[in-house]
Amino acid sequence: MKSIVGDRAIDRTVRGRVGAEPQSTRAAGRAAGSDHRADIPLSRRDLIAMTAAAAALGAVELPQAIAQTSPKTAAAGNPWHFDISLAQWSLHRAYFDKKLDPIDFPKTAKRDYSIDAVEYVNQFYMTHAGDTAYFKDLRSRCDGEGVKSVLIMCDHQEMLGDPEPEGRRKAVEVHKFWLEAAKILGCHSIRVNLNGKGTPEEHAKQAAEGLRALCEAADPMGLNVIVENHGGNSSHGDWLVGVMKAVNHPRVGTLPDFGNFYEYDRYQGVRDMMPFARGVSAKSYDFDDTGEETKINYWRMLKLVKAAGYAGRIGIEYEGDRLSEPEGIQGTRKLLEEIRSVIGR
Repeated sequence: MKSIVGDRAIDRTVRGRVGAEPQSTRAAGRAAGSDHRADIPLSRRDLIAMTAAAAALGAVELPQAIAQTSPKTAAAGNPWHFDISLAQWSLHRAYFDKKLDPIDFPKTAKRDYSIDAVEYVNQFYMTHAGDTAYFKDLRSRCDGEGVKSVLIMCDHQEMLGDPEPEGRRKAVEVHKFWLEAAKILGCHSIRVNLNGKGTPEEHAKQAAEGLRALCEAADPMGLNVIVENHGGNSSHGDWLVGVMKAVNHPRVGTLPDFGNFYEYDRYQGVRDMMPFARGVSAKSYDFDDTGEETKINYWRMLKLVKAAGYAGRIGIEYEGDRLSEPEGIQGTRKLLEEIRSVIGR
């Protein structure tokens, strides 16, 4: 049974079975937050995929090149800090129910939640793809509210990992609508999916080719193309790292999401992805009576983010069912701010 529509659908039976953790007290959360590697074996299937893609496409290490075009990295010796943005998916129920108008997203973020940066979801703007006037209007509203546009999450597009070159070419072309919108809005990136077919190693090679072509289109616009762990092979950190290295382009990167890991250990996955991160998605589902997230140890996650030297924005992405969307957003923000105040010193 699906709990959420679209590409972000999550099977409740899988989500409850894999990666879920017991509720913790704040003290236990801090203790478990120590930055150590999870003792979980890497999948042989995905190690093969990573190695094959890297060998086929001449992979190199990219974190240094990525740092040159990333929003921000932490300076050595300075207190660690991150700013918070609001992912539009946190309000997906309100948008699908037509209770909110997507053109007003910057106003909603600023006036209802006092958040001055936003992450769009293209699903709510599909009828406006290619409509320059619409996105100029949206940019004007952002400027009027003092809101920064961070990125656009692109779903329901052609497959960048299509087995056929023509399919990959079409995927690049349809993503260009969102590159244009991101440029108008002042975003630093678009987030894409790496849907495809074939064995893991075939998929990796095809996805790397499509992704590199899109990065080449984004480069003259000063935009990055980043990949989220978003189901399938992309939710295996080792596989995705292999693709990053195979693409070997200064505009490629990742968007680690705390929640979208299934067979793969979530903490290992975030650790894998952080060297390539241009954003971080703080997925949340529910909170206990002490304010801790019930499935994800946020203390441990944020220590991994800090250890990577990342100091860009972290986007709130509430996806739970029990709390209202406003309650989920506020709960996520409160927890992020508390942890930042403790480990950011």
